[in-house]
Amino acid sequence: MVTHHPRLLPVMWRISGGQDVVAGQWPWQASLMYQGLHVCGAVLINSRWLVSAAHCFLKKSHAPENYRVLLGSTQLFEHTQHTLEMPVSQIVMHPDFEKLHPFGSDIAMLQLLFPVNFTSYIIPACLPAPGLQLLNNASCWITGWGMLNEETPLPTPFHLQEAKVGLIENQFCNLVYGHRLSKNFSVYEEMLCVGDFSTGKAICHGDSGGPLVCDLLSSWVLVGLASWGLDCRHPTYPSIFTNVSYFSHWIDEIQKDNPISLTLFTTTGTLRLV
Repeated sequence: MVTHHPRLLPVMWRISGGQDVVAGQWPWQASLMYQGLHVCGAVLINSRWLVSAAHCFLKKSHAPENYRVLLGSTQLFEHTQHTLEMPVSQIVMHPDFEKLHPFGSDIAMLQLLFPVNFTSYIIPACLPAPGLQLLNNASCWITGWGMLNEETPLPTPFHLQEAKVGLIENQFCNLVYGHRLSKNFSVYEEMLCVGDFSTGKAICHGDSGGPLVCDLLSSWVLVGLASWGLDCRHPTYPSIFTNVSYFSHWIDEIQKDNPISLTLFTTTGTLRLV
């Protein structure tokens, strides 16, 4: 007898069931590139910082010079006049990542070497207040460059995908997953459960670290980061996102501990840090 266990995978991967994005529609979406290749999504939160999933950096060098961030583009590897490719100066993974349970504290921050100038194609997402309570009927969207399904990669020109999704109660999500996974893989308070049972819209390989944004009081708020789920052969199972609101204080602390310093040229030609 052969027992088949579902593969639980980090979603380093297209939006399953998504559609092409109009240029400039999600201007905080970034591609995190490792040694020139797209590995994950990331989200711009101000002129110097982005957030992504901590698991995107597993089994990779943490040296910032190996990473670059692509902004202002909806098509990978086809740059336009709106595209910026920015070097990274620092990577900060949450200190509790996976210490308490699988995919726990799955969040990381990236500091850019230079500040970004905002345009209509490059705009940061709003951060949620600590303890934000979301209504199940909130208008929420996911975006990413991941695979279409388990066997089908996103075809050229690698167009950014979007999908509207619903929020699902964590308790119900645990019931759904409880039939297939061990109790170690639970949806905790620091996570959000997202999906669409009618259409199977979900995250897939390559979408990790990408945004879940919700329209709250006419502002797009970053409420989640793509974290994990069943493999893409099971799109009706919900996708799990890191709950950004849960880590609001940590995000603030990292920025305060790493203030921006500017390098200027003086009239004598020397450098001065201010």
